[in-house]
Amino acid sequence: MADDADRAYVAGLRMLGRRELCEAQIRFRLARKTFEAEAIDAAIRRLTRERALDDRRTALACARTEVRLKHRGRLRVVRQLEKIGIRQDVARAAVAEVFSELDENVLVEQALERRLRRGISLQEAADRLRVHRYLLAQGFDAGRVSAVLRRRAKSDL
Repeated sequence: MADDADRAYVAGLRMLGRRELCEAQIRFRLARKTFEAEAIDAAIRRLTRERALDDRRTALACARTEVRLKHRGRLRVVRQLEKIGIRQDVARAAVAEVFSELDENVLVEQALERRLRRGISLQEAADRLRVHRYLLAQGFDAGRVSAVLRRRAKSDL
């Protein structure tokens, strides 16, 4: 048993050496490698105790990636973190911390600019609706999206 737990621990360290992963991801990957549940539990406890595994740190890293590289809004980032196995309270706290460093209006404006580069005009109601749905799907707040689109439509007149 101890030998199996040690092998699970080393396998978990290798996984974490490649990229930040949360506890749920490590558990899943170790189980896929056919480690026993007791060995996985022991490895997770040891990885956590040694701070190699930290869901908060993973949530912050993933949230920053989602915002800065993928240009996602708050809601979509929370959903993505929960999808990979981060607990909801940890996900929300990480997203709040990442977004405290940013101006969400600027993020919506930047997402809008990227969308408009495709030759879309906000003059047509159907195009405005399409852009609005796109920005909502990216996880931005509906009120913020509407306000940015209204400002942009007024400035384009």
